[in-house]
Amino acid sequence: MTPRTIHVAHSPDSDDAFMFYALAEGKIETGNLCYAHELADIETLNQRALRKELEVTAVSIHAYAYLWREYALLSSGSSMGDGYGPRLVSSSPCPRNARAALQGKRVAIPGKLTTANLALQLYQRGCITQVIPFDQIEDAVQQGEVEVGLLIHEGQLTFADAGLHLWADLGAWWLEETGLPLPLGGNAVRRDLGPDVVRQIARDLRASIVYGLEHRAPALAHAKQFNRGIGDERTDTFVGMYVNQWTVDYGPRGREAVQLLLDRAFDADIIPERVQVEFVG
Repeated sequence: MTPRTIHVAHSPDSDDAFMFYALAEGKIETGNLCYAHELADIETLNQRALRKELEVTAVSIHAYAYLWREYALLSSGSSMGDGYGPRLVSSSPCPRNARAALQGKRVAIPGKLTTANLALQLYQRGCITQVIPFDQIEDAVQQGEVEVGLLIHEGQLTFADAGLHLWADLGAWWLEETGLPLPLGGNAVRRDLGPDVVRQIARDLRASIVYGLEHRAPALAHAKQFNRGIGDERTDTFVGMYVNQWTVDYGPRGREAVQLLLDRAFDADIIPERVQVEFVG
């Protein structure tokens, strides 16, 4: 059978690299499917998915609200913040009531369609947001371009090194609000590939994640190429935060968390319609 190339897009981050290690390095059997990997930051991937350019891609759960008719969520590949998540930081110490203090503040966000921004809007609608590339937000806060920054990726671990103060962890807030993890991102597959191909992609992605978890040392060695200078120990910590049992499968609580997040976003008039989330695989 003639091999079929499937383009898989994900962020150039250590957690995504760990997740896709087995696929990228040919460690698992994928039958007649060949995977070509494309790397871009998550907001770029969100925008490309809106144009239906990508067959399989990492997307923000926020962005999925605009994609769900064309894409289904694969049951494997989620990034869940289980009591932790995007962090609001400032050069000023945390005030007594950080949530109220955000009212009217300029906050740097890593993209309009990121789940970090969705969580921020649910937490405090009264701040003034400014989109800044995620890896420039710490500098923007230090230089006074904005008063508060919303950090994703490795910035969640490194902000204190830059002398910044934590105002709020939105993953911890969401857990306190709902008792559920905060679903930040997932892997989406285009529905028009057809059910047989979609099922095989779902099997291959799950197998890649399981392989990485079962062969942690070589998977981490591969992932640290993308760690943006945080060192091996922090890379291990960061990967453990976002590639774990939730990544193998959302499970009932993970599925509930995705649906609840999007339901609350609709109820708060942040997204334009109610979304019925479909998981495949």
